[in-house]
Order: sequence, then structure tokens, then C-alpha cells
Amino acid sequence: QRTNKSALFMGPPTDPSAPATDLYGEGSRKYRRTVYTHDQWVKHRSPDRFVNNLSTLFNSGIYKNVGKEVVATTSVAIFVWAWNLLVGGYQDLSGVAHDPIIQGEWAKIVGLPLQAFTTVSPSLGLLLAFRTNSSYKRWDEARKFWGLNINHTRDLNRMATAWYGHDGIPVDPTLRAEHLRQVSLMTWAFVRSMKRHLSPPAEDEEAYVSELNARLAPEQAQAMIDAAHRPNRALYDLSVAIDRLPMHFMRKNAINKNLSIFEDTLGGSERLLSSPVPLFYSRHTARFLSTWLLLLPFAMYEPFNGSWNHVMEIPAIALASLFLFGIEELATQLEEPFTILPMQGFCDKIGANCDEIVGWRGQGLDE
Repeated sequence: QRTNKSALFMGPPTDPSAPATDLYGEGSRKYRRTVYTHDQWVKHRSPDRFVNNLSTLFNSGIYKNVGKEVVATTSVAIFVWAWNLLVGGYQDLSGVAHDPIIQGEWAKIVGLPLQAFTTVSPSLGLLLAFRTNSSYKRWDEARKFWGLNINHTRDLNRMATAWYGHDGIPVDPTLRAEHLRQVSLMTWAFVRSMKRHLSPPAEDEEAYVSELNARLAPEQAQAMIDAAHRPNRALYDLSVAIDRLPMHFMRKNAINKNLSIFEDTLGGSERLLSSPVPLFYSRHTARFLSTWLLLLPFAMYEPFNGSWNHVMEIPAIALASLFLFGIEELATQLEEPFTILPMQGFCDKIGANCDEIVGWRGQGLDE
């Protein structure tokens, strides 16, 4: 018996008893495994989406995750603002100008030319664009791998069900049902083992063992659990189940081509999991962005001379930091795609589809 464990709606838990670690960071990734239906697409296109997105600005897990960085840049902005008031004079709420509180040759207003930042801004933009594009491509590739799994598991079970039997030999309905049940089970066991292979052990190991013991024969389940590489063991068991089917070897060859595709999707997923975007690129982008934003308050003091004592510099720096650090955080969250893909939902869907397909009547049983 299966239950769909994929999250339908994205966002942090609304249960007040949920641990704080689930609200943002690593703990919140399991709430990003969104599966859309027609109703969700209607909401996604809603003209109220801009208001809704702005209203949840401070609930965003992405923005909470960059809180320390935003506090750091805002603190620099507050320091620049306060220091320049102390050494350059200030205006009270009545509009009366006051002399500097700190005076001396060394007490100078701090600042940097804004042109230096505008000159390097295109380079920073290109770095961030490439960073986010690379991460999105990794997510897209991982999703396509699972799309291939869904398509070819259906294809495999369809061919096995339709082609069962050979040379007019009478088909035993009981034996046919058991053979095809094994094909369906081993198909599900492969994708479920692949999901476990790509998931953190602390999150999925207990559920994986429980589901295998619930669906497979005890010796089958234990052999798969004990395997050093569980998806490979599941593919082997699937190959054995296919080999038992009474059909022409050419048809078996056609079915087995799907297993080669499974090996490709598994290997491609392992590549994505083990090979991040080159670290020197990610680190350089993060250093460039951090330095640019930490120094930006020095250049933004003078442009805000139209506001009272330049005070609007502080919220402007805070928002700029929030959104720019947020872009880099988005790229980092997308870079490892498997813990934000609804893989459990894919496995449940594949299992249900395969069980339905092998229950159909095949050749020789249509009367």
C-alpha cells in the first residue's frame, strides 16, 4: 500500500508546532517539492500573484536564509550613515543644522565614488546570470531524467503485458499474473531505490526499508537493502523478471532497451549529485557579490542627500542586499536538484501505473 508523500503546495509548514529548522534552510527543502495540478496553474496565473508574493516577502525561506548577509551589509550602511553624521554635521527634526559632534583633522566623511560600482555592475550581473542559469539547467536535467524514468517504466510494462506468450502456447493466467506482478514490482523497486540513492540517508532510509519490506518478498527486500548499490541490484532483479517471461527473444531485447535507458538516467543523476558547479566559480561569484554589497553603502551615502540626513540609504541597502543575495541563494538551492524534486511522488505514480498496466488482459486472454 502506497501513500503519496510529495508536497502539493510549496512553502514552509503552517503547523505552529513544526520545528524552527523546517522554516528555512535545509529543513525547508522538503516543502519545495511542488506538484502542480490544473487548480495550481490557475492560482499561478492569478492577477493577484504580485500582491500575494509581496505579502509573503518576510516569510520567504530564501530571504530568511540570507538574513546574516543582509544584516552585515545593513550594519555597514548604518555605520556609514552614523559616522558621517557625527563628523559632517546633521539636521534635527525641526530642520535646524548642527555642527559635527566629532571634530578634528582625522574626522572625515567616508565615501567612495559611485562610478566604480556602476563600472563593475555588468560583470557582476553576468556572473550571477551564469550562476543561476547553470543551476537551473541542472534542475531541469534532473527533472528530465525522472521524466524518462516515468515514460520508460510505462513502456516496459506495456510491452511485457501485451507480448506475454509465445508461439501460441497456452497461457496460464495465474502464472502470467505472477510473472507480470514481478516485473511491475521490480520496476517500482528500481525507481524507489534510485530515489533512496539520491536522497539523504537520514530522511529516506527508514521509509525505504519499510516500503520494500511491505511490497517485496522478504528475501528480495533484504537482498536489495543489503546491496552496496541498490539501484543496480533492482535493475538486476528486473532483468531476471523480464528473462522469465515466455516471449520471443527479439521482444525481450526490445523490453531490455528500457533498462539501458534506466542506467543512463541513474548515471546522469549520480553525475549531478557528485559534481557541483566548479567551486572556484561559485566562490568567486559569492566573494565578488559580498565585497560589492559590503562596500556599496560608502558609495550610496551621497546619492541620498535628498532624504533627511541621508537616512533612506539604510533601507535601500537592505533591500538591494536582500534581492541580490537572494539571487545567489536561489542558484545555490537549485544546484543540487534531487532534494527539491518530488521523487517520492514520481515513485508512487510509477508504481500505480505499472500495477494498472500489468492487470490488463494480454494476447490469448481477450476472449
